[in-house]
Amino acid sequence: MPVFDYDPPERFVAGALGQPGARVFYLQARAEGRLTTVALEKLQVAALAGRLDELLDEVLRLSGGTAHVPAVAPADLTDDAPLDVPLAEDFRVGTMALAWDAERSQVVIEAQEVVDEEDLDGPDPAVLRVRISAGAARAFTKRALQIVSAGRPPCPLCGQPLDAAGHVCVRLNGYRGGEAAS
Repeated sequence: MPVFDYDPPERFVAGALGQPGARVFYLQARAEGRLTTVALEKLQVAALAGRLDELLDEVLRLSGGTAHVPAVAPADLTDDAPLDVPLAEDFRVGTMALAWDAERSQVVIEAQEVVDEEDLDGPDPAVLRVRISAGAARAFTKRALQIVSAGRPPCPLCGQPLDAAGHVCVRLNGYRGGEAAS
């Protein structure tokens, strides 16, 4: 099982390539001349960002405000740069885990390779493990949520993404909704 371990990375970001509606989402970690890129679903990026914020808020709450956890992303940790190249997918993410390392005041993020049911007796899945500060986690979350929200606009009736030609809206009993249904 290859373990891509970054403790800490020089850079850890979420990113997407492609046009809205056909984007591919990635997590990318870089340190000491190494670069690891893993593919995942948009919903996984959104879930990771949401859970990271919840974890940090809980650490802050349980510490009574004494933990070194910023309430918002520090401006100096903002990373709006594109994904690093070459963009070579190391694996596709199946499951993810989060933990708080209280001794080091760091977030630990693990993304594990998706495993086919036929390969359960095969080699262990690959893992991307990243340890980042609470501030870096807030900055990651801010960027990840911006990437996720940069997709297709939602239908004002049902909330599903609109294509340029609209979509079949469940709130319109199967009629085409969106821009064509003004």
